Amino acid sequence: MSALERAIAQRHPVHGFSRESPLHGLDRRSIGFVEVLAQSVSAIAPAAAATTMPLLVASIAGSATVFSIATAGLLALLIAFTVNQFTRRMAATGSLYTFVAKGFGTDRAGTTATLATSVGMLIGYSFIAMFALAGGTYYVSIVLARVIPDLIGSPLATGGIMVVLASIVLLVLARGIRLSSRVTLMVETLSVAVLLILIVALLIQIGPHTDWSAVTRQSFAGSTGSFSGIAVGAVLALTAYVGFESSAALGVEVRRPFRNIPRALVWTVLGSLLFYVLAATAQVMGFEVLGADFSQSTSPVNELAEGFGLGSFALVLDIGIAASFLACTIASTTALARVLFSLSRDGILPRRLGSTHPQLHTPLFAIGVSLLAVTVVPLAFVLAGAGIWNTMQLLLVVAAAGYITAYIMVCFAAPAFLNRIGELSIRPLLTALVAGLSLTIAFVTYLAVEVAGERALAVALYVAVMSLGTAVLLLRVRKNPGLALTIGNYDEPTVIDVLGGTTQAKQASD
Repeated sequence: MSALERAIAQRHPVHGFSRESPLHGLDRRSIGFVEVLAQSVSAIAPAAAATTMPLLVASIAGSATVFSIATAGLLALLIAFTVNQFTRRMAATGSLYTFVAKGFGTDRAGTTATLATSVGMLIGYSFIAMFALAGGTYYVSIVLARVIPDLIGSPLATGGIMVVLASIVLLVLARGIRLSSRVTLMVETLSVAVLLILIVALLIQIGPHTDWSAVTRQSFAGSTGSFSGIAVGAVLALTAYVGFESSAALGVEVRRPFRNIPRALVWTVLGSLLFYVLAATAQVMGFEVLGADFSQSTSPVNELAEGFGLGSFALVLDIGIAASFLACTIASTTALARVLFSLSRDGILPRRLGSTHPQLHTPLFAIGVSLLAVTVVPLAFVLAGAGIWNTMQLLLVVAAAGYITAYIMVCFAAPAFLNRIGELSIRPLLTALVAGLSLTIAFVTYLAVEVAGERALAVALYVAVMSLGTAVLLLRVRKNPGLALTIGNYDEPTVIDVLGGTTQAKQASD
């Protein structure tokens, strides 16, 4: 008999474990690495981001577009390494705000930082889901306009498409995390494959007309443009990576979370970085070869496909991009619902948001509330005649600001957390400080530039929601000071997880 077999046969009682996790009700330990990776990849929607982000960055960073996208990717990688200081040690549905709570503690300053992080996450996940839903609607409209030309520009038709897509998202999310993660994985894989084939075909067409050594020098070694232009471009480009950490919100539902979640975060950022640089290079150089103004394009990849005789890709590409946006909506709403669920279990939000479906093990009420908000806001803009592309830009700026707020907080919380547990060393300290300080400088520059530009409304909306949301949560905690001690619940081993739990405890927990 082996030592393990003897330990199983002669179990000694082990005390001090609860019968259920503080986050009970979710489908605990039910998904593997592939599904976790699918959540992070789908949340950033690489196919959709690769076709829209370079254009937005080019309008600010000019010739430094590729440089800004690469810089944002390296910054995202530093953030991922910092977040992984937490994901290797705890599985938390609250993700970043739970990590900040464990880093800064429960005093007034720590509680304020935690609640501000939670509001930043809610802004980030909700507004990026709104952006993705609007983006999916935009590209579905383009596809349908091939059959019904009058569809483009009709607010009523656009609103109808948005409601249909939101209904599909609800149906997928309601069926549970395993189905939603598999759907998003399949959709995103096919979308990226289609776009990658087109990018390679474009590069083959562009190659004979391009001096690639000059491209390298211009894009990386000698990028022109002001510091503010590059900084704002990098922050805008960072929105192509935001959401990579969303799989951390599935910590309770993941098998081997301390291994699978850190890998998913780093792999997602690295893969996206390579993909975005390749896509941005193809677009920038393609327009240069055609002699057209990249920053004035409305659908750059489609225009390049037509310009280089690859127009047959257009329909398949539009369908793929629409599907990628839809997958992003699913993944972002998944993370949003779980943050609401966690805040409810922490006692900060109403108890109903912390309930789960008894058979599906999904936070169904939180999903419903999340998707209602995600649908109503962009729908209101569209029906008011704002135009879907303008609406998307506004939503993206607000989402970026919310995400970056949370990222800054978690970067500065990581050293405090490691110091609290006696595991602080020079490498994670430098990584966290470089990421946090770089983000802060770029973010302040970004807000200053946006306030003076056409998207000042988006900055005002971010400031208003951030301030009001944090104030409301702080008021709730101050009315009930005991709540400060309950913030930051994470998954803990239960009696059925421990060899030696008593028979009675096991039966009760079952």
